[in-house]
Amino acid sequence: MKGLGLLLAAALVAAAPAADAHGPTRQKVTRSVAIAAPPDKVWSLVGDFAAMDRWHPAVEKTQAEGGNTPGATRVLVLKGGGEIAEKLERYEPEKRSYFYRITDVNIDVLPVANYSAWIEVKPGDGGGALVEWRGAFYRGYMNNDPPEQYNDEAARTAVTGVYDAGLANLKALAEGQ
Repeated sequence: MKGLGLLLAAALVAAAPAADAHGPTRQKVTRSVAIAAPPDKVWSLVGDFAAMDRWHPAVEKTQAEGGNTPGATRVLVLKGGGEIAEKLERYEPEKRSYFYRITDVNIDVLPVANYSAWIEVKPGDGGGALVEWRGAFYRGYMNNDPPEQYNDEAARTAVTGVYDAGLANLKALAEGQ
């Protein structure tokens, strides 16, 4: 019995540091916009994985390979400098949606890690469209006690800004403004 007690005590001591440790938690951002244009028209703007520069105001150029086939890649060259490399994981034109991941980004450009997202165009009210952009990610600084510019709030704020700017411009383009 004494051996079992020592074994249990050793197991508890070994588990104690893990219980005290903490690290980054998965963050999520979902943004949507109603657009007074048919879903197919909106999809024609946002649905081409290889052409994000056509609708997102922060993207100067999209360098892409593979079109809209899962496994396709793109590098978003940003206005003002910086690049984001991404990979298309799922493409479902019948649902007007696609799922992609960031494969490489400098956290000074976008303070995230392990980022993945869906973009989907759904039918909206009055024949219009509802565009939803959902992302999940970790903060860019994966260790404990991140600098302020790389913490959870900075990551959520940055992604929210990317989504809001893109969706506002998409709305303006689709509505002909």
